[in-house]
Amino acid sequence: MWEEREDTPQRLAGMVENVTFQNEENGFTVLTLADEVGELVTVVGILAGSAPGESLVLTGQYVEHAAYGRQFEAETCTYLMPEDAGAIAKYLGSGVLPGIGPSTAGRIVERFGDAALEVLASTPERYAEVRGMSIEKALKAGRRFMEVFGIREAVASLSRLGLSAAEAILAYRHYGRQTVELIEQNPYRLCGYPSYLAFARVDAMAEHLALPRDNRHRVRAALLYTLRHNLGNGHTCLPVEKLLGTACGFFGIDEAAAQFELAACCELGDAQQVHYGGEDYVYLPEPFRAEMTAALRIRAMAAMPPAAPAQVDALIAQREAMLNIHYAPLQKQAIAEALSHGVMVITGGPGTGKTTAVNAIIALYEQQAERVLLAAPTGRAAKRMAELTGRKAATIHRLLEVDFSRGDEFPRFKRNEKNPLRCDVLIVDEMSMVDAMLFEALLAALRPGCRLVMVGDADQLPSVGAGNVLRGIIESGVVPTVALTEIFRQAAASLIVKNAHHIVAGELPEKGGKADDFFFMRAVGSACQQLVCSLVAERLPNSYGFSPVEDIQVLCPGRKGPLGTEAMNARLQQLLNPPGPDKPEIRRFEACYRLGDKVMQVRNNYDLPWTREDGEPGAGAFNGEIGTITQVNPAAGTLTVRCEDRHLAYTAENLHELELAYAVTIHKSQGSEFEAVVIPLSEVPGKLQYRNLLYTGVTRAKRLCILPGEERILETMVRAGRKNRRYSCFAHFLTDEELL
Repeated sequence: MWEEREDTPQRLAGMVENVTFQNEENGFTVLTLADEVGELVTVVGILAGSAPGESLVLTGQYVEHAAYGRQFEAETCTYLMPEDAGAIAKYLGSGVLPGIGPSTAGRIVERFGDAALEVLASTPERYAEVRGMSIEKALKAGRRFMEVFGIREAVASLSRLGLSAAEAILAYRHYGRQTVELIEQNPYRLCGYPSYLAFARVDAMAEHLALPRDNRHRVRAALLYTLRHNLGNGHTCLPVEKLLGTACGFFGIDEAAAQFELAACCELGDAQQVHYGGEDYVYLPEPFRAEMTAALRIRAMAAMPPAAPAQVDALIAQREAMLNIHYAPLQKQAIAEALSHGVMVITGGPGTGKTTAVNAIIALYEQQAERVLLAAPTGRAAKRMAELTGRKAATIHRLLEVDFSRGDEFPRFKRNEKNPLRCDVLIVDEMSMVDAMLFEALLAALRPGCRLVMVGDADQLPSVGAGNVLRGIIESGVVPTVALTEIFRQAAASLIVKNAHHIVAGELPEKGGKADDFFFMRAVGSACQQLVCSLVAERLPNSYGFSPVEDIQVLCPGRKGPLGTEAMNARLQQLLNPPGPDKPEIRRFEACYRLGDKVMQVRNNYDLPWTREDGEPGAGAFNGEIGTITQVNPAAGTLTVRCEDRHLAYTAENLHELELAYAVTIHKSQGSEFEAVVIPLSEVPGKLQYRNLLYTGVTRAKRLCILPGEERILETMVRAGRKNRRYSCFAHFLTDEELL
């Protein structure tokens, strides 16, 4: 969509005539500039606080956009504040300052003349001398004026360290007027919240500032950076030995200095150390608090169960008679345990009757006039839960009412100890997907006496977020757990279900055929890639009537290689949504976002704004959510994604959080079901050849599962029964008597 750039930056100077668009958070702006000969030029770039009446000196490039014509894409900017009365009046009256419109701006200039901006900067309360301005309005305008200049100073100063304008603005929003001073003293602040810059980038900044590589800020940051990185890998903590070894080896840190700074981190509360099983573990504060608090709450719920309804067995028998059915013995046990305990777990694979048991639990509790709420970790999982139970189900985040107003590092919820959920029973499905911090927030919102029923498949992959909550609870033995194992006759007719149980038992699946809902197709390397593309784009839509975008999902074991998500998405995008004159697109580095593309959010962003189809506003997008691009504005670098019933608004600065989703990793598919699933099993990296990865992928399929690939890889994955190792002390916290 853009013409080739010239290598040499170009200069553009002029006065801002009007501002078409400006993102307050990241400074991205679209404006019209009257250049030195009076020609109007459209300018796009990070131009924080720009307003009519200001003079700008820009460097950048002229580009020709297919839809929006000739534009100047600014890379650097020097601001020249308006000096004469007319320009000052235009600036003040532009709306850039709260409480000042054109008429008030005229009176301000009439009163203070060319000195109007100097007065605003030094003694803003004097604006109250002007009709229409109160002291409160004057001070508010002054604060905003100084904030704009503070942001610009931060952008100019920090650009010398290699920070982009948007990164500088983000830092200023967090640190305020001391931003430059604080970062120059310790640039390693930028490795943490809210910037999360790569350690190598910050190292380069520190070198520019002539800071020694062995300074304590660097050593401490390396330790915390290692913990944060591994939090993203699912570990809520790390063994001390592993933490020190990784940080020292990767960042070139002296081990003695690392040990000293680790002790300092723990003393200052930046980290927490735990000893159990003869080994020391280190946590960041938030995951430590989450696992410890959740463990104490679960122990309390297990120790003090609410009163059970009288004659539980009779109630179950009564329901059997009413529905003319017979529950299996393990189903009866699960129902009885749920009615008799304050907290319990129901686990089992596909076709083992979890939904039947849950429906009975709901009905019997409602029969006792108990208020029951249903929740699941993702929108897709909640929707499926609602369909299977015939009752409303919400995502956990929506149930807890995420509160984004504070701008914290981790989400906060309006539902908590002070404002608990109004229910007597909470049933949570897909518990294997619930991470440690979300689980702690969920428990905090349960009033004393509220029962909790957790439902999930312990053989699934653990949560995308840190922790292994469901497995920790089951292994601890502190919570009654019923594992459903019997495959019911109707489910047994599905080869998907039968083969899922074969796989989890370490047995090779039946290869099936065209008449089955599961089959293996032999293909290797490039031939496998071509087969996957043919299945998605032609063969399955033609044979089964599946929509290639809405119904079919390619699930790859990994990201890299010719059969990883990166290569498959490029191929499938070209096949399923090729470029066209009616399809605007945005390119960012190697990524192309096109109208109609299937995309996935790949990290939690608690500030991303959205609007529901009924007009309800909100914020927050979560790792693994899939949607479709419905609007694209290349000039502004913005787009809209429809995800379930929400329309999420993306800017140029958070587009990197989106990836194409024609193919996604099996890890990212957790909690979702798709009509048809295609899992390529050729050229799979050795570290990804294990059983529960394959099992999770197969169980995502509702009507059809196809495995194109190599028999040897299929066999290796089935035989490799190792579990995902995650460092966590949650099971220890659940059983440690000293914590009582």
